[in-house]
Amino acid sequence: MARIPALTVFAHHLVGYRRTWRAGIFSSFLLPVLTVLGFGVGVGAYVHRGVGGVSYLEWLVPGLIASTALQVAMAESTWPVHSNLRWIRTYHAQVAAPLRIGDILAGHLAFVLFRVLTSAAAFVLVTALFGALRSPWAVAVLPVVVLLGLAVAAPTFAFSAAVPSDSYLALLFRFAVIPMTLFAGVFFPVESLPEALRWLAYATPVWHGVDLCRAATLGTAPQWPVAGHLLYLAAWSAAGWLLARHVFRRSLVV
Repeated sequence: MARIPALTVFAHHLVGYRRTWRAGIFSSFLLPVLTVLGFGVGVGAYVHRGVGGVSYLEWLVPGLIASTALQVAMAESTWPVHSNLRWIRTYHAQVAAPLRIGDILAGHLAFVLFRVLTSAAAFVLVTALFGALRSPWAVAVLPVVVLLGLAVAAPTFAFSAAVPSDSYLALLFRFAVIPMTLFAGVFFPVESLPEALRWLAYATPVWHGVDLCRAATLGTAPQWPVAGHLLYLAAWSAAGWLLARHVFRRSLVV
């Protein structure tokens, strides 16, 4: 690990997670079960014709997987980042180690993506047991949600490190996470929205992740070309990385 310093940062976060993972393992499986039963089975019972020629449960599941990736990425990129910089100052200790800014950022982002991947894998497993995956291409949702997690987490790292108080983090959930969850194609097609709001949904990284996940689980072509989706998510990731590295450097390097 000494030859790849970012891995030592990743290992540091894994050591901490080793002491807390049991508290979340139950909810990692319980939440998908309750969500599928509540929305997919409960609400789906009132959607008699399904959506796009498939049952509402089968249409909904990929959106829920992408939404889970969004929420996990945001949760791991807000208060943990802010506290490492402002409160417990773990980042300052890592800079003094010494580690480079890129190593600190890459190692912590790798841990966030690890959390996104494991949470999404649990969701895929549960929904497979419900028979809600129509295609073997469903395994492709795992790399998709990792890229979606990076597209969400990288700019959120920059925001969490830049704000002076954790009060701003709650605003991020209220005005970014909730609208993206509700209006980015998770629960209903974005084509149902007015045109102006539809293009706002297209601008979010979540919709691109939802469309890719839905194409994978249903075994159909996405609404936009796969390359276009991937390039858009990669652009969010790259821009977020550059912005986060700038904010981290400004905050940690004297």
